[in-house]
Amino acid sequence: MLIALHLLQNHAPSNLNRDDNNEPKDAIFGGVRRARISSQAIKRSIRRSEHFRKPFEEQNLDHLLAVRTKLLPEQVRRHLEDVELTDEQKRAIVEVAARLGKAERKSDEQSEPNQPRGGKESRRGKQQNNDAEIAEKVKTAQLMFLTSDEVERLARRLIEIVGKQGADALSQLKVDDLGKYEPHSVDIAMFGRMTTSSPFKDVEAAVQVAHAISTHAVEMEFDFYTAVDDISGEAGAGFINNTTFNSATYYKYFSIDWDGLLKNLHNDRAIAVTAVEALIKAAMFAIPSGKQNSFAAHNLPDLALIEVRKEKVPISYANAFVKPVRATPDSSLIEASAQALQRYIPTINDLYGLQAERAFLSSVPFELTKSTPRENLDELLGWLKDQGVRA
Repeated sequence: MLIALHLLQNHAPSNLNRDDNNEPKDAIFGGVRRARISSQAIKRSIRRSEHFRKPFEEQNLDHLLAVRTKLLPEQVRRHLEDVELTDEQKRAIVEVAARLGKAERKSDEQSEPNQPRGGKESRRGKQQNNDAEIAEKVKTAQLMFLTSDEVERLARRLIEIVGKQGADALSQLKVDDLGKYEPHSVDIAMFGRMTTSSPFKDVEAAVQVAHAISTHAVEMEFDFYTAVDDISGEAGAGFINNTTFNSATYYKYFSIDWDGLLKNLHNDRAIAVTAVEALIKAAMFAIPSGKQNSFAAHNLPDLALIEVRKEKVPISYANAFVKPVRATPDSSLIEASAQALQRYIPTINDLYGLQAERAFLSSVPFELTKSTPRENLDELLGWLKDQGVRA
């Protein structure tokens, strides 16, 4: 069974997800330039969202939430504090943990969203004291997605090896000697993990997230701004700069493989149900944080459509906007986008004889055959449970 979430979300002027020039990310689609928010930025905003984390924390299940870090050796070091080992043995264990994983070329998917890799803005924005402290810590070459349970198991295994064979045995240690640790984590189960040369088992993602793109053509705009020194008494600006921004109605698409999610969560249906509900809520409420202090573009989706399919045929409806929509005196960009989606959904599904159960929320006119609007988010999630997404 596949669960799809389709959103139309209009953001006021903003720069939610920047490229290496500190400009909003974009893409050419349908022959015109579109505003874009990367899938990695969307996924991170979801993972860090209170709406995603709170259901697990309230049930004392926060151990099911993973972290992405290079500081695995420091995490291992914490488990050595109360262990009767020499400083040399502890140092050897930490050094082994630092060798796990391998360096990979940094790409758009691996780089930290909303933290550009260059430019004056990124250099000014760094917290220098914190960065200096982190730089002194031992790191792995690869950024890895880990659970606290996996780190603990790794530390116990290394302690066991040192206790039986001595610290010298670590220099000859192979990755296979550490076992293969499979996570029990909702975010790894959803978004997957590739660790390479590591005892931590790779996981095939059960959730696919598309890059959000605008349903219309977009033009970048520039804001020239100044700051005045409050106490110098000098006339004119004490600081001058400019920033780039845009405003767009985005189409967002999420595909959830329910069976794959269950498999990744060891068939724990209760956790899987909580995970799906948390994901959907977070997808609607979480927004990437780029330059939000300057723009405060906190805009919720105006249309949320959920589909449930028995056939595993995922369908993005991005092609509803290959021809860019336009606002008219009688129709906003959101309304025009909703109408384009309304026309495209039955067309493409009928063309291929595909069936799906559907329910939606909408603040703008929107109709679909054999689908009725829900009054609120709770009703929409209740409908989803009626389709079989229940413990």
